[in-house]
Amino acid sequence: MKHSTTLVLGILCSALVGTVSVQAGPIDPARHPHPEQAKAVHEAEHAVDHAWEVYHRAALGGTVASPALQADIEQHLHEARTLVTQAQEAAERGDKRQVDRLVGEIKIHTSQAIEGSKEQKK
Repeated sequence: MKHSTTLVLGILCSALVGTVSVQAGPIDPARHPHPEQAKAVHEAEHAVDHAWEVYHRAALGGTVASPALQADIEQHLHEARTLVTQAQEAAERGDKRQVDRLVGEIKIHTSQAIEGSKEQKK
């Protein structure tokens, strides 16, 4: 009985850990080869985290205007996450132009997601 209880608790904990959202952590520019680009990407990560939080509050509160808008918001958020990964890679290479372009695109997607999340049902 104890073994099965431990197994169930382990599975539940694994499931819980798997559903926790990943938040942008602190950055140490001194350890990054291109601190200016790393800082820009880190700020973009926080913007994406914030947009997800706004969306989650609206979705859990049942205030997202429509299922179609919800899908559109989620698409913007997923695209922003993908762009963050690309921006991180560009920052590692020290490609300032690419980082700036990707951060700009991330801002557009997060802004659209936040605006959509704030649109109320009619």
